[in-house]
Amino acid sequence: MTLHTLSQAQEWDRQDKLAPYRNEFYIPENSIYMDGNSLGLLSKRAERTLHELLHTWKTLGIDGWTEGEHPWFYLSEQVGEKMAPLVGGNKGEVIATGSTTTNLHQLVATFYKPEGNKTKILADELNFPSDIYALKSQLQLKGYEPDEHLIRVKSRDGRYLKEDDIIEAMTPDVALIVLPAVLYRSGQVLDMEKLTKAAIERNIPIGFDLCHSIGAVEHQLHDWGTDFAFWCTYKHLNGGPGSVGGLFIHEKHFGKTPGLSGWFGSKKESQFDMDHKMVPADDAGAYQIGTPHVLSLAPVIGSLEMFEEVGIAAIREKSLALTAYMLELIEQELTDLGFTIGNPIDETRGGHLLLEHEEAARICKALKVDGVIPDFRTPNGIRLAPVALYNSFEDVWETIQKLKVIMDEKRYEKFENKRGVVA
Repeated sequence: MTLHTLSQAQEWDRQDKLAPYRNEFYIPENSIYMDGNSLGLLSKRAERTLHELLHTWKTLGIDGWTEGEHPWFYLSEQVGEKMAPLVGGNKGEVIATGSTTTNLHQLVATFYKPEGNKTKILADELNFPSDIYALKSQLQLKGYEPDEHLIRVKSRDGRYLKEDDIIEAMTPDVALIVLPAVLYRSGQVLDMEKLTKAAIERNIPIGFDLCHSIGAVEHQLHDWGTDFAFWCTYKHLNGGPGSVGGLFIHEKHFGKTPGLSGWFGSKKESQFDMDHKMVPADDAGAYQIGTPHVLSLAPVIGSLEMFEEVGIAAIREKSLALTAYMLELIEQELTDLGFTIGNPIDETRGGHLLLEHEEAARICKALKVDGVIPDFRTPNGIRLAPVALYNSFEDVWETIQKLKVIMDEKRYEKFENKRGVVA
């Protein structure tokens, strides 16, 4: 393996076509931010569009619903249209609305139709807890015992899932499949195309949680025939804490009655007729429930401008280069220090890496003191996410050098090996 140097990282940064976008973001002072897979940084454009919509409210009052630069009445559809290329969706298939879990509840309420012996929901044991909570809740609402009717595909090693194991679990009693696109701990990217094809062959609706994939990896949901998907916008999309989420409905389901109805799912032309008989929108807009959270959508508008300019293919290319470089530096600098790489080393990895260590919690605390912002995941995981739009190769170099010093000098020993309230 070639010995990597700081000057090499700096040269790669000079050659990087995405490097100018770093100046679009507010980087916390004297720090290297490696936690974009949990919360992306604020950009100047997101700040601008937030101020624009605040100004609309300030100057137009209620007329902001139909006037101004970004009329609120159509905002969810317009933002959804801008997000669609990031998931491979066609016009009308994506809507910006709700949050990850509320959208999941909506989609399960729509697509989970138990009948006869076909009553089970197929998920996995490595999924983010919130998704599992929602699936259990939906089963209970239908009168089913979650322990019996929620199938969670086992991981063979506690880190990854095998697509063939998932397909094997697509038995005739499965009524719905909900899986992560990228595993939140290990960063493994599942073969969504293969899984969708298998589900279609077995006539089982399938959907994906894109929280850790949208804005970091490419998707072709429409072409694959995926039934639905849902996601947040505050990680790789940099929409801000609690920013409005999104969902995808394949056009083959347009006209399907949503499981949960709400006023803003109405067809725009008739919404203000105020009739008690709802006329739902013809596309993904039908799956809205409540009034758009305008001020939480506002930063997403500005952030998406950059994704439109750069394109997800270029972002994925740089992301893979950054994580490949980090993996090589880990091998070069951290050998025999007790670390285990917990993410795929091939291109089935997403936008973050997972380092496992028995002292992970206190190592993360030491990194923060030294100016590196990581992410701890219980029981022993350190997630590091070099983000294509604002992290540099020099950031990666400095992160691993700081980690090496912390380990060599045992600086982590001054901290308690216990997570904070928010890990």
